[in-house]
Amino acid sequence: MEETEEAYQKKERASLVAIVVLACLALSSLFVAFSYYCYIRNKVSKRHRINKKFDCEEKGDCQEQQEVTDKGIQVFTFKQLHSATGGFSKSNVVGHGGFGLVYRGVLNNGRKVAIKFMDNAGKQGEEEFKMEVELLSRLRSPYLLALLGYCSDNSHKLLVYEFMANGGLQEHLYPNNRSGSVPLRLDWETRMRIALGAAKGLEYLHEQVSPPVIHRDFKSSNVLLDRNLHTKVSDFGLAKVGSDKAGGHVSTRVLGTQGYVAPEYALTGHLTTKSDVYSYGIVLLELLTGRVPVDMKRATGEGVLVSWALPQLAERDKVVDVMDPALEGQYSTKEVVQVAAIAAMCVQEETDYRPLMADVVKSLVPLVRSRGSGSKVSGCSSSFSLARSPNLPDKASVGSQ
Repeated sequence: MEETEEAYQKKERASLVAIVVLACLALSSLFVAFSYYCYIRNKVSKRHRINKKFDCEEKGDCQEQQEVTDKGIQVFTFKQLHSATGGFSKSNVVGHGGFGLVYRGVLNNGRKVAIKFMDNAGKQGEEEFKMEVELLSRLRSPYLLALLGYCSDNSHKLLVYEFMANGGLQEHLYPNNRSGSVPLRLDWETRMRIALGAAKGLEYLHEQVSPPVIHRDFKSSNVLLDRNLHTKVSDFGLAKVGSDKAGGHVSTRVLGTQGYVAPEYALTGHLTTKSDVYSYGIVLLELLTGRVPVDMKRATGEGVLVSWALPQLAERDKVVDVMDPALEGQYSTKEVVQVAAIAAMCVQEETDYRPLMADVVKSLVPLVRSRGSGSKVSGCSSSFSLARSPNLPDKASVGSQ
């Protein structure tokens, strides 16, 4: 009898434990479901507010006093920006591209700004405009160009940025351009600082934002310089939110600029942060060689920069042969070899062989610091090396994942 009662009590306790466990699981499931619901609702609500804001501005029935969004982005009228640029005077044009023209402007408070007047009509232009506003209103980094405001007035789409007095890197690497600005002589130290600043901009997008943001159109004309030659990455119209899974990708229509697009993205439409790493490698090659990515006017075999330069970067004795003549030999050969190794790894066809931008930053920092500390020639240590392979840098030396 006692054994039966004891067995009954054990069953009763086991049932009670089971009920408690099931109740806890049910509550946990409800909590997770509710949290996910709140997240989705908040995300949809934000997008709805942005679209509603654009729609009301296009219809011209927005409140005049609603000049600043909840993200600190100012909403301008077309009349304000027309006045700021002297009626969009040709004398104030500082840049141009597929999107339209960029004007120098001065706001009522005396602040200098750059105003992008987007003339790319249709759905693509609308998507690029909304992407820039949505992304740059939440991204904050000293290495990204700051969006100050925008105008969506009827058919006019304009973006207002902080002004970068020295324009794009491309203008100074290739003086024979249409900008009309006076090019700066970029010495080796300046080029390394520019390379590091641009790398930090991409590192922020890839590794300090979740999910990561893929720029998708990183190139020398989108690397801007202020009057102190501090670097900022610009132009996020083609940017894409990447996969939050390790090694994941997003499939998308192939867009970008010839010579900078990663081969795997061009072939498959699979976009990853390593696609940006490839584009960065091309810009690094531009800084080394002073050559544009594609120039079919050059001699046979030299028209495509990466195909011409990569075999020579793999051999220490040939690295100096690809260097920009404008540098006039004023650089440390040891540093050149280090940077050549980084560039060579970034432009590998296999994405797994390319480094993370964090690895690139870590390898460039010592080079820039050594210059800042007054050392004229230094053999800085780096995680990149050309020594172990006659053709390519050793994969294991970069710590890429």
